[in-house]
Amino acid sequence: MDRAIDATEMDVTLAGRVAAEPGGERIWRCFACGTCTASCPVTEVTERYNPRRIIHMVLLGLATEVLTSDFIWLCSTCYACYERCPQDVRITELMHAIKNVAVREGHVHPSFRAQVGLIRAHGRLYDITGFENERRAELGLPALAEQPEEYQQILASTGIEALVQPAEGGAD
Repeated sequence: MDRAIDATEMDVTLAGRVAAEPGGERIWRCFACGTCTASCPVTEVTERYNPRRIIHMVLLGLATEVLTSDFIWLCSTCYACYERCPQDVRITELMHAIKNVAVREGHVHPSFRAQVGLIRAHGRLYDITGFENERRAELGLPALAEQPEEYQQILASTGIEALVQPAEGGAD
C-alpha cells in the first residue's frame, strides 16, 4: 500500500463477507507475520502478489481495491503458504474465498472468463489436438476425447455462466 487510507474508503463488512465463504473463515487468525509471502513462489516473479498485504487489505475493508484487482487471481495454489502458516490461516483457500466474493459481486477477471469458456468448449482447460493423442498412442495410452456436454451441464446448473457474463458497458 503506497498511499494513506481514507476511512471513508473502508468497507467494514468485507472481512466478514470473506469469512462467510468456505475457506475464508480463518482470516481473523492472521497476525501478519509474513511467512506466507516469504514462502510464495509467485512473489519471486512479481511483487504484485503478496498474500500478507492482500489479507491486510481485506481486514482494512479496502473492498474496491482488493476485489477489482488482478493480484488476487495470481495465486498458483501451490499450498506452500498453507503448509507454513503458524496460525493455520489456510491462505490458498482464503484466496479462493476472496475470489468468490469478487465474482459474486461482479468482478470477474478476464482469465477466469477465458477458463470457463475453454471448459464450456472442450470440457477441460485446453483443446485436445492430434499431438496429445499421438503421444498417448506412442505410450500405449487410450486417446482422449472431448466430451464437453457434462461440463456444460455443470456450468449451467451452478450458475457460473451467469456470473461470468461481461458486465454492461464492458467493465469487469
